[in-house]
Amino acid sequence: MILNFSLYQPQDKVSVAAGDVLTLICTTSGPAGAGAVGWLKGWGSENKTIYDQKGPLPRVMRAVNGSNTDFTIHISNVQPEDMGTYYCVKFLKGDTGQDEVFQRGSGTEVSVYETTLVPGMVTAAVVLCFLLLLGLFVALCMYRRKHQGRVGSPCPTRTVAMGSFSSVPLQCCAGTPGTPSEVLDAESSHLPSQQSSKEENSIHYADLQPLPPAPRRSRSPGTAPTEYASLRVAAK
Repeated sequence: MILNFSLYQPQDKVSVAAGDVLTLICTTSGPAGAGAVGWLKGWGSENKTIYDQKGPLPRVMRAVNGSNTDFTIHISNVQPEDMGTYYCVKFLKGDTGQDEVFQRGSGTEVSVYETTLVPGMVTAAVVLCFLLLLGLFVALCMYRRKHQGRVGSPCPTRTVAMGSFSSVPLQCCAGTPGTPSEVLDAESSHLPSQQSSKEENSIHYADLQPLPPAPRRSRSPGTAPTEYASLRVAAK
């Protein structure tokens, strides 16, 4: 019998992401003595040996090689099928030469979850995509505006005579669709031509009315006196 020997398995539950490394802790109070210390998955007839000190096993390695008190192990590349309860067990050699369970830990329940993006990473990815799309839209708008400014032809200011009153300037903006110079020419062709003289820009008004009878004087026969008023309005 091994006196004052105790086995300590502190982990009740462990959760690990798929593909990560699972660490199972097991320590003893002193040298293990005759018989090995190993790890079993499950208990009873369905148990499976994970580590038994007899040789390396796939994906399993000791945390402290050669230690007589620390039997912590690492299991790499954990997969969903690795879920279950693991026991650290101290074996003793029986009279028949077979390993018999001397002491075991309370067990560690292992769960495996799939890795997913955390909400913060999802939000950051959405914001980044929005900024990229916004920058692309702004660049496209600037390119189209610059391209239209190059191919558009400027439209000179035109002056159209509105009868004999005033002259109205017409102007279109360069690059503005829908207002070609031909349209302005067509509209201005229906308007009267501009007068070439300042005298023609004035309005003359005459009112001819007979004056009341006046004393006869020595005037030529057949001559009737008249009144004439002239009004000049300058065009603006």
